[in-house]
Order: sequence, then C-alpha cells, then structure tokens
Amino acid sequence: MKRIIYSFVSACLLLSSCSMDEIPQASVDKDTVFRTEKGLETYSYSFYNMLPSVSDGFRQDAMCDYGAVTSFDNFIREGAYSAELSSGWSWSDLRNINYFIENCTNEAVDESVRNNYIGLARFFRAYFYYEMVVRFGDVPWIDRTLGVDDELLYAGRDSRTTVMDHVLEDLDFACENISRTKDETGSLVTKWVAYALKSRICLFEASFRKYHTELGLTDSVDEWYQEAVRAAETVMKESGHSIYTGEGTDASFRSLFISDKPVTSEVMLASCADAGLAVLGEANWWWTSGTYGARFSMIRTFVNTFLNTDGTPFTDRAGYETMEFYDECQNRDARLAQTIRTPGYERDGAPAAPNFNGYSYTGYQPIKYTLDDTKYDAGALNTNAIPLFRYAEVLLNYAEAKAELGTLTDADWANTVGVLRARAGITGGLSAKPTKVDAYFQQNYFPNISDPVILEVRRERSIELALEGFRFTDLKRWKRGELMTMRWTGIYVPALNVQMDLDKDGTPDVIFYKGEKPTGLPASCTPVSVGEGTQQGLTGETSGNLTWSDNDPRVWYDDGRQYYYPIPQSAINNATLPDGTTNLKQNPGW
Repeated sequence: MKRIIYSFVSACLLLSSCSMDEIPQASVDKDTVFRTEKGLETYSYSFYNMLPSVSDGFRQDAMCDYGAVTSFDNFIREGAYSAELSSGWSWSDLRNINYFIENCTNEAVDESVRNNYIGLARFFRAYFYYEMVVRFGDVPWIDRTLGVDDELLYAGRDSRTTVMDHVLEDLDFACENISRTKDETGSLVTKWVAYALKSRICLFEASFRKYHTELGLTDSVDEWYQEAVRAAETVMKESGHSIYTGEGTDASFRSLFISDKPVTSEVMLASCADAGLAVLGEANWWWTSGTYGARFSMIRTFVNTFLNTDGTPFTDRAGYETMEFYDECQNRDARLAQTIRTPGYERDGAPAAPNFNGYSYTGYQPIKYTLDDTKYDAGALNTNAIPLFRYAEVLLNYAEAKAELGTLTDADWANTVGVLRARAGITGGLSAKPTKVDAYFQQNYFPNISDPVILEVRRERSIELALEGFRFTDLKRWKRGELMTMRWTGIYVPALNVQMDLDKDGTPDVIFYKGEKPTGLPASCTPVSVGEGTQQGLTGETSGNLTWSDNDPRVWYDDGRQYYYPIPQSAINNATLPDGTTNLKQNPGW
C-alpha cells in the first residue's frame, strides 16, 4: 500500500498525459530524486498504479465466454464497435518508466541498487507492452522519453517480433537484477513475481504464435514455450512459494480471495485494501447488486466442466442434462462451492441460495471475491486483498508449456495439476497424466485438440483461474474467440409454476412461470418470468435449462478482427503528417 501513501510522487515528478510528446514537468529537483536510494524507491511506487486496483481487480473477467451479464460489451455486438470507440492507446505509464530509466544514472547510488530499481522499471515496461500487444498486436516500440519534435511521434508500428524480443530483454533484466526476494505485505514486486510475469508472457506469446498460424511465426514457438518453462521452474524451485492448503476448517481456495491480508505463501502480489487510508474495494457491491454491477452469472456449460470428487467428468453421470441444482452440486470439485453459491453457502450465518431476486440470470452466482457479511454489499466497503499473481498460475503456466512441448511427465503432472486438484478435494487422477479425452469438454470448447493432456491442463486453468482476468486473453491466444458467442444457459428447471427449494433448506427460493404471475407465494420465493417478451427463457417449452439474452445475439467475426482491438482513430489522426499521410496503420478488418 506504499503506492497509495506515495501516490503524490507521480504528480510531483511529471505531469503525464495520453500523448507521447509532452515533456515531464519537474516540480522537484531531478537530482534530489535520483541521487539517493530512497528517492529511487519513492519514485518506483508510481509504477504500481499500472496494476489492477482493489477497486477493479475483481472484475477483470467481466467479458468472457462463461459469464452471462446484464448487457454485453459492444466489442462483441455486431456492427457496434469501431475505431472511433476504441481506447487504450495511452502512453503516459510508458513515458514515466522511460524517464526513470534514462535518469537513474547517478553514481552516488551504488550500481547494484540502481540496477534493482531499473529492473523494477523494466518489469513494468514489459507488463505495459504485454498489455498493449494483447490488445493491439503490433505497436511502436518506444524506449526513451520523447521530445515535442521527435520523429517517433509519427512512426508506424513495429513488428510483433521486434516488440516481444525487447519485452523478453526487459524481463530477463528484471529477473536478474530485482533484489527483493521476500515481501510479507504481498504488495511489492519481488524477483519471483518477475519470473512469474515472464512465464505468463512467454506462454502467451508461444501459444499465440502456434495457433495463429497466419502470423508465420511458428518456427519460434518452442523457444517461447521453453522460456516459459524455465521461468516457471525457477519460481517452483527457488522462490519458497507453495500452494496454500488452509488451516483447520478453512476453505483454503476461497480464503485466498477474501482475506484482508494476502496469503503470501501462495499469493505473490496483491492489490490491498486499507481501511485506515480509506482505500476499500467494491467486490460485494459489484457481485451482489442488481443495479451497480453486471449481474455476472456463470453458465451451465462451464459449470459442467468441474469434475466429480473422484476425478471423473461430471458429464459422465447418467442424467446430468436434467439434474437439478442441488444434485448437480454434490460430490464435485470443491472449487465449485468456493466459486459460486451452492447448497450450504451462508450469508450472515443464514442459508443463502442463488439470488434470483434482482441478481442471478442462470442460478450460478459467483462468490469468489465477496465477503459473507451483507454489511459490505452497499458500497465500496470491502477490506479483502485482490490477488494479482499466484503461485497456482505459475504451476499452470509450467504444465501448459510442457504439455504443448510434449515433455510433461507424470511427475510434472503430479506436482502441478495434481497438487491443485488435491487441494480441491479431488481424489483420482492426481499422480499420472490423463490418457482419455473428455468428449464433452472437447466438443464444447476445443474440438480441434485431441491431446488429453493439453485438454485437461486447459480445463484446470479455466477452473483454477476463473474470474481472475485470464479468460479472454486465453481464448485469444488459443484462437477460440468464437466461444465468446456461446449460448448462456443456467440451472435445469423441471417444470413451470413449481416452487423450487434450490439448497434444500426447507424454504422455497424461486418459481419460474409463463403468462400470469403466480400469487400467494412465500416471501422467500421469487417469481421469474420466462415467457415471451422477456430476456429470461427456457431451452424447452415447459421445462429445460434457463437461458438469458437469446434474443440479443453476440458476434465473433469470421475474419478474426476481434483478436485485436482497433487502433483508436484519434491516435491515427494525431500521427498524421502535414501532407496527410500516416505511418500508423489500422488493424485488419477495422
């Protein structure tokens, strides 16, 4: 939270903007900052403002394939998105970093100390460019502070290979030179966080190049996978981080997301709340409100992918298609009950079934980040830390990279996926790689993948990292963007006009109807119309799975343009030369 305490530093050092042509305006003498270790440390806190905050880090998967929402993003609405609406072409964070690197040269500070802070700056530069490449593809590589007449202001985009090679150089420097190896607060970048970021970025780049064959970069795929493996392996062998398995009756997985202090055995970096500084989150407000948040509700197709406790697919159960909510939640991967409301979940010490009275569209209501006391629901009141880097992700990066290389051993499986599934209470398939393809998972998500190891690693990643901000990026790198148009389905409704006790606590929770609204219902029972003229529906006439928003279709264009966002038209206009020409070209299809 030092980045909050010292948030004034950025303003003191430079007044940045979205433009790349403004000179930093120093209100503090430059030498005062760069001639002492304390000055470098203080400046470095400004970099942390690039990370997701405690106020928004919990909703990074707000747009993904497994979430039904009130209104989906225009990006996946046919004809609704354009270069005029695009955003994100902002360079102020980059120039803040470059200004620091250029000026961190004062020999009054020991070279190893300077290199530590330069390493931190280069960590954030790699993070910045990773985000830009994920969003836009090719972007200009800028590694210096630009003046008002700099020709780079009118430069075109550099190739993906050029930019990502520089990113890898920054990551290597950061891994080598960041000196901090422990942080009990969980809020500062350590050497191991740098290696974790390297594993994340290298895995992304390897798989993007592999599955987007139109780039013509498949020759370099194995090299990037191997970099991901080496980075993850370093964390696994040297960092001291481990998978948190809880204490006593602690629900260890969910506690990572609802604890006030980061569980630093596993959480490597977090965005932290601090009531004393009035820095609080909005997770409860966003995930429980019928008006403030997106009313994000998971869909049945995804919920079906959570395994049984014996390690077998849920969809191998006879009659799973018509299984009601209570029954489908029994004997499942424990992360299901720690990700959504399932029977037995309580709020304020009382049973709390999925809330159809103004929140859930599907019956699968997330709880991963929400505190169980309702006093946190009515505003920015959350005190829990939001994990940004977890050791679990590193294990999954390692497993996926080795699976794609064809070098994942049974021991590797046991030490990565096996460990995560064991924490989730799964008893089977922990010590050896899978040999059988799950037809349901393959057909619904990855029909072009026939390797059961790759499929199961992807399943594990999807479940372990759900709602943590990875999903849309994962779909893009796997070239499965069309999953963004998957039908939004929910719990099975066996009959209309029948009160349903979802959690079997003896109190009816919801009744679905068509036509005339039922009367005489107990206060606990919410009537929900699935009739004509509503967004809520059923897959069948009088029974079936709930549906949401069937009459508002989403689109993933056949030309693949949505694997990148368009360059904002305003940025192209600003880069236009006096003669009307521009080197900054638009992404295809936009």
